Amino acid sequence: MFSLVESSPARSDGPSSDERELIERAKRDPEAFGLLYERYVAQIYRYLYYRTGNSQDAEDLTARTFYRALEHLHRYQERGLPFTAWLYRIAHNIVVNWQRDRRRRPVVALDYVVTRAAEGDPQEMLEEEEERESLMRAFQSLAPDRQELLILKVVEGMSNAQIGAIMGRSEGAIKSLYHRTLLELKRNLEGI
Repeated sequence: MFSLVESSPARSDGPSSDERELIERAKRDPEAFGLLYERYVAQIYRYLYYRTGNSQDAEDLTARTFYRALEHLHRYQERGLPFTAWLYRIAHNIVVNWQRDRRRRPVVALDYVVTRAAEGDPQEMLEEEEERESLMRAFQSLAPDRQELLILKVVEGMSNAQIGAIMGRSEGAIKSLYHRTLLELKRNLEGI
């Protein structure tokens, strides 16, 4: 069965001194921003992939996220939150605008279909694809804040406190929202 989980290391609650120095250096030297990009591009891409369901769109939105971050880095102020909280907020705003601008059904890329067809048993691949599509439909039927919560919790492996910092909610509110979201996702899957 398709899984939303891709193992991620645990995150710290605030920026390290090394990260603070790198951010300050990147404010003066755009080339130093490349190190921040390398450090966080995979996380932001995964987040956007699960929000869009399409690798090409996720790549485009990831590029937009980091472009906007570079453009506005001079305004970034460290407030005891991880730098990723700021990046996730930018990515969230970009994907919300993208979704508003593009009220369309996601399209499966032709290269994905051709690659998958060469890999193995067609019946097994069809069943796997149907399961993945059911899960993605159930996931995408959730409200955007619930989608964001699941991505940060399940895919990125963040704690409730870290998610709360990113989403602007208390740790208890995140715990409660997570429980309600899982119940809603289960109902959505049963209804498909």
